[in-house]
Amino acid sequence: MIEHVADAPPVQQSSPDVDPWPLTIATYNIHGAVGTDGRFSPERVADVLHEIKADIIALQEVPLGGSKTPNVLAMLQEATGFIAAEGPACDRPERRYGNGVLTRYPILTMRTIDLSFGSREPRGALDADVDCHGHLLRVVATHLGLRPAERRAQIRRLLQVFDTEEMPVILLGDINEWFVWGRSLRWLVSHFQAVPAPRTFPSRRPVFALDRIWIRPRHRLVHVEVHSTRLARIASDHLPLIAHIDG
Repeated sequence: MIEHVADAPPVQQSSPDVDPWPLTIATYNIHGAVGTDGRFSPERVADVLHEIKADIIALQEVPLGGSKTPNVLAMLQEATGFIAAEGPACDRPERRYGNGVLTRYPILTMRTIDLSFGSREPRGALDADVDCHGHLLRVVATHLGLRPAERRAQIRRLLQVFDTEEMPVILLGDINEWFVWGRSLRWLVSHFQAVPAPRTFPSRRPVFALDRIWIRPRHRLVHVEVHSTRLARIASDHLPLIAHIDG
């Protein structure tokens, strides 16, 4: 595993005198900004983000630029006015692709965690410390692999590196676990306690709860829901998952 500490984007300081609670957190696999109609449309994804009205958003399957690919994260940053952080899992001159975080609050520090497994598709996690008006949150946004052994190895790595006593920890993203009692899910439930898991995939008629949000300590998680508007059902093959976090 490789852990890389990156420079955080330059942002203004967050005022400690403002109460940020409750916070709205979301995770959204945008499928490269290609909708269920086969059309590439970052603008449509941005419209879904405006519908969500979240304070912190984890994104998966995000084109991050390169000589042959657009920078969709930059487009979404411009559309929302949020601060953006990128965590490329694939980082080649012609194609950069992976995780992203958009937040209305400053990012103090961010790290990328390599979750690649053998010859499988590169995977990773973006680990960011977010300052919500003086209240720190550690946000770990990830997209796990398709095979059970791959996911188990990736969960073991994450549980080793991201837990911390100094601030609440939020793990969110596309966990890709199809089996309700898969070992990777059991490990996460043991660590974070059970949380609601609404179905998010496929977006037109959801059957699987692939996208998840956990927080430690568990009592900070107030409510979890799927965002299933008509626009969201066509903008990506996943629906956004939203959680409300209290102080």
